[in-house]
Amino acid sequence: MVVGTVATGDRTIGVPAEGRVDPFGDPFLRTRFAVPSRPATFLPRRRLTRHLGQALRTPLTMVNGSAGAGKTLLVADWTATLDRPVTWLTVEAEEQRPGMFWAYFLQALDASGTPLSDRVHVPADPSRVSRKVLSEIAEDLVGRDPAPLVVLDEFDRVSASRIAEQLEFVLQHAGSGLHLVLVTRNEPMFSLHRYRAAGALTEIRDAELAFTPEEAAALLELHGLSLPGDAVHALVERTRGWAAGLRLCALAAQESPDPQAYLKEFEADRSTVADFLLAEVLRRQPRETQDLLLRVSVLDRFCPDLVNGLTHRTDAGRILAELHRDNAFVEQLGQGWYRLHPLFGEILQTHLRVRSPGLEADLHRSAAQWLRRRGTLPEALAHGAAADDWDFTAGALVDDLAIGQFFTGLRSEELNELFSHMGPEAVGPAPELVRAARDLAQSDLDRGMAHLHHAEAGLAGETGDPAAAQLSWALLEAVAARLTGSPARAEQAAEAADEVRPEIPAHLLDKHPELSALLLTHLGSTRLWAGRYEDARAALTEAAECPGGAQTVLPREESMGHLALIDYLDGWPGRAEHKALAAMTETERFRLPQPSGSGIERLVLAAVAVDRNELGRAQTLIDEADEIALEIQDPVQAAGRALATARLQLARGNTRAAVESATPTVSTAVASPWAEGLERVVASAAHLAEGRTGTAAELLRQLPDDGPTWVVEAARLRLAAGETDAALNLLDSLPAESRPGPAVTVRAALVRAQAAAQRGDTETARRLVAQALLGARRERLRRPFIDAGRWIRPYLAVGPVRTLAVGWLLAASPPPSTTGPTGAGPPPAPVVVQDLSEREHDVLRGLAQMMSTQEIAADLYLSVNTVKTHLKSLYRKLAVNRRSEAVRRARDLRLL
Repeated sequence: MVVGTVATGDRTIGVPAEGRVDPFGDPFLRTRFAVPSRPATFLPRRRLTRHLGQALRTPLTMVNGSAGAGKTLLVADWTATLDRPVTWLTVEAEEQRPGMFWAYFLQALDASGTPLSDRVHVPADPSRVSRKVLSEIAEDLVGRDPAPLVVLDEFDRVSASRIAEQLEFVLQHAGSGLHLVLVTRNEPMFSLHRYRAAGALTEIRDAELAFTPEEAAALLELHGLSLPGDAVHALVERTRGWAAGLRLCALAAQESPDPQAYLKEFEADRSTVADFLLAEVLRRQPRETQDLLLRVSVLDRFCPDLVNGLTHRTDAGRILAELHRDNAFVEQLGQGWYRLHPLFGEILQTHLRVRSPGLEADLHRSAAQWLRRRGTLPEALAHGAAADDWDFTAGALVDDLAIGQFFTGLRSEELNELFSHMGPEAVGPAPELVRAARDLAQSDLDRGMAHLHHAEAGLAGETGDPAAAQLSWALLEAVAARLTGSPARAEQAAEAADEVRPEIPAHLLDKHPELSALLLTHLGSTRLWAGRYEDARAALTEAAECPGGAQTVLPREESMGHLALIDYLDGWPGRAEHKALAAMTETERFRLPQPSGSGIERLVLAAVAVDRNELGRAQTLIDEADEIALEIQDPVQAAGRALATARLQLARGNTRAAVESATPTVSTAVASPWAEGLERVVASAAHLAEGRTGTAAELLRQLPDDGPTWVVEAARLRLAAGETDAALNLLDSLPAESRPGPAVTVRAALVRAQAAAQRGDTETARRLVAQALLGARRERLRRPFIDAGRWIRPYLAVGPVRTLAVGWLLAASPPPSTTGPTGAGPPPAPVVVQDLSEREHDVLRGLAQMMSTQEIAADLYLSVNTVKTHLKSLYRKLAVNRRSEAVRRARDLRLL
């Protein structure tokens, strides 16, 4: 990455080139990589910097002290003495999101001139980071010389335990390749006892940070105060050596003609001292400056223009510069931005509430409006919510076209938390749209649709320019249509969106590509539910090709999953598998966690696995999809699960369970023909298995879906019920232009082959079986041959036909026979039960290399328990009980 430089105090750090953005799409804040400068009155504390010198000999260092204890400046002073690059990152509240934390972590390394290699990718999802990325970071750090020294300042702002767990994982696996320094107010969620026991922790705590009387005297002298020893001791006793208290005390005492007498007036209680000292600091400032400080206390960061807006002044830039120069607890962030010392800001807010009750909300409201005008939406929303101004806050979200972020996973958690405080007193289209989005995103249809109806009624009487609200309504209407299985409603929503879209500024549409991607995905899903495959394919393909990177990755993933389902329903399992895997890869490419999305692609892969008779893998994929979609009420997803589960249960011979699984567990406005086709086919199979052939055949006389998939399934079942002519008539009714995929044509060929065998036409039956094998072997479709029953097995023993089946359907031995189905040749070899999955192949290769279970787990970035699970499945599929037998059997089958 290209970097520039920025001067900070007596250090120069690298900074990222313009154009680099964080997972939210915002530029990285370069000031967060700057080592804080030390004020003129800073006192170097040699006893502590000598202690910190041990940090270069331990992987972990912790500087843990209360607010204002001098932690940050101590570490900054120590790093200035080092003859090596230092990576500095000041943590902010956003770092509760793992993806954002690690993006800034990697950018900090880049900015300090110690970047990791190009194979380490920056997470795109601010809320998540995959274990693969963490492993890449740790692996890249191994063996670094010198090992990077990374300082994480204000680490106490990280409240998410998973970030601490991830950071400890990287630290452990980086070996000696990383020195980590945590500057924090509280105990980080690390296994500190282990580091202490191993002598791998350098630790400075509150008691050690406290100023000694000698240090306090030296600090006071830097402020021009020379006090007797007993006065210094009294001050240290009262402040308990608290650095901020001593500094505040020195500033206040400078204005007194008798500093010693003045200092004796302070109470010993820390909070009382802090409040009193703060009042003295404020008293030193002109009234206008006091008002400015109180007003900016509601802000996390501020610039002169923003402060002028809050104070109705024009000289905030000069005042802020003077306050910073005078070390009046105003810290400079760079690029014209400042912040208050956190403790100073907290106490100022307390004084503001006492001095000017009610002003705090007005200040938040003014800040929100200023930030909104500058396009800083997240901060504007936060201040609008703090002001309890929900009309503004909801309106800002809707006017920015950001309503889709409730459904993309990027800011959904943040927005849900923010608007959870919005009360019923907020009325109007924008608040109702936000409520509808929150509820629909959580599949709360009744509440979501009620709010959507209220929003629609409000928009009907809206004046001005409600185009953004109308487009937002159209998106939510499409969401409701998808969740309720209402194709007509979805089409109307799409038409409404098309009508209003030209009224929206182009830059807003470009800023939020997720809006179009979501609309197309929902439209395509409802068309698929209605059985309009080609219309669905058109919308879903357009959605899958939408730009937008991480902003549109989830709708793109869902669209590709739906396209995979269409291919499966058309009888193309290979194409379906390719698209389903591509959908999963899409989320991996943007470093979203696996599993993610609705899980539809896993259900497609499960159905394909059943066709290949990989029943264990099918069950695993269904379980994964269930874990993802616990709260999702999506008809297509529910029907996809019914399809995969019912076919799995039929393959296992559990007809009752198959019938129970075949009905989607959602209520919809209209029925889906292919979902109903599945129900009838499964119910017919169940009746047939229990000997009710008439009932089984009757269920199939009027199929709700006349697509090739269900027609061929119905023909197979009619044949099994003894209705040979009816079965063949069904196959003959298929239009020539339908061009179904191999999963359909293979089953159709086997139906015709069985009918020929029943008529005694052995040659035709053999030819049709060979035709079916040719169509099936590339897709590894084993299930149709297993479902065919006993009649097919003699045909598989014939030499030329058997050759087509060996290796994927039949085992490699015994040697083929040239005797026909009516001859006395040897019986055919058993059908291979299941292929090994890709991950099982990986584990098998580890066994062949004599690797232990732990070594295989480390090599594949898996847990030991996961490897053990793969081993059990591997042994079962190879019919062995031991490692050596598994390797020998795999070599016999040419799997190695």
